[in-house]
Amino acid sequence: MIANEVISNAIFPLRKQDTAEDILTMLSMNRLKELPVVDEGKLLGIISEGQAYEMTSTQTISDILIPGQVIQVDKHTHIFELISKMALHNLTMIPIVDDKDQTFKGIVTQEDVFNFYAKSFSFKEPGSIVVVEMSRRSYSMAEISQIVESEGAAILSSFLSNASDIEKIIVTIKINKLDIRSIIAGFERYSYEVKASYTEQEYYDNLKDRYDMLMHYLDV
Repeated sequence: MIANEVISNAIFPLRKQDTAEDILTMLSMNRLKELPVVDEGKLLGIISEGQAYEMTSTQTISDILIPGQVIQVDKHTHIFELISKMALHNLTMIPIVDDKDQTFKGIVTQEDVFNFYAKSFSFKEPGSIVVVEMSRRSYSMAEISQIVESEGAAILSSFLSNASDIEKIIVTIKINKLDIRSIIAGFERYSYEVKASYTEQEYYDNLKDRYDMLMHYLDV
């Protein structure tokens, strides 16, 4: 999946002549903390909520926009890299351009990313979630798959994240089986620490709650 396939069609960029009031209205409407500025199809920069609050009533974006390198991704960028860049720069959206001619193609927001995963095959398939913690050195997806498959199940998707202990990692996997007691027992036999397990609905309800909290924060 690439950036061009998840571009939002409902969010428009800012213009050079927009005022602070225009910016804040657009940000509030779209539940974002920043938006790109586009002129004649070219990306000029990104304006944040904080910058809008610092503008006077008579100023426009053209008065405060400082030319320079703009955070952006090419339309062919893989969604994993796009997410990484959004997280690195703490953005609620990221502009998409065509690297060949630098034309602005659109915006991908955190909500677009969430919806993409919610509609993907691995999310739609029924199953359960298991979260295990292990040493970074002993991490082996092949072994994890073997444990799951030995119980007649399969891994639909997986996700790695950092643990509080820098020597360890957390692996979250979705399994195409609702009864996972034997799988959990298998992980424990291999000395994996099972941090949590959920039915699919419990897990996604938890994700949705966190997402709703984020959206509420963006509205503040």
